Amino acid sequence: MVNDRPGSNTPQPQRTHGIDTALLGIYLNDHLAGATAGVERARHLVRSTQGSTLAGALGPVAVEIAQDRTSLLAIMKGLDVPVRRYKVYAGWTAEKVARLKNNGRLVRRSPLSTVLELELLRMAVEGKAAGWQTLRRLAAAEERLSPELLDGLLERARRQQGVVEEWRARQAEATFGNGTV
Repeated sequence: MVNDRPGSNTPQPQRTHGIDTALLGIYLNDHLAGATAGVERARHLVRSTQGSTLAGALGPVAVEIAQDRTSLLAIMKGLDVPVRRYKVYAGWTAEKVARLKNNGRLVRRSPLSTVLELELLRMAVEGKAAGWQTLRRLAAAEERLSPELLDGLLERARRQQGVVEEWRARQAEATFGNGTV
């Protein structure tokens, strides 16, 4: 559909129940790209700290983050939002590129890498929580969104935030020294 103004070829927003579905599709695909990066980051962090108490604490969080990505895909399917594969690949690639940073060590893993990766993971979980909050608000107008499901996803994201933040603070203190954080 084209805008009614003379000379305009700008498409009018597609609306369902007052929601701009085109923008919602872009939004959800952007979150899917972020979720893809978050899954990769969490798995990498668990693998790179294998055998440690950190890996033990983050292992279940990494599994939940992957489940949350699957939930997002199901929500998108329920809303008839097509997956934009190029955004998924962009999220995957961005996470891999983020690993290529100077961490002060050439041969072995630096403790600074773990601090930075935990900070990135924390931001990813916070972004996911914001996405769930947005969808929860839209659930009042969009019956295909389950308030109960979104409440559960939001609660789980908040729990994940707590775990990641606790370990980020511990790792920062261990890396930089007691009393400096």
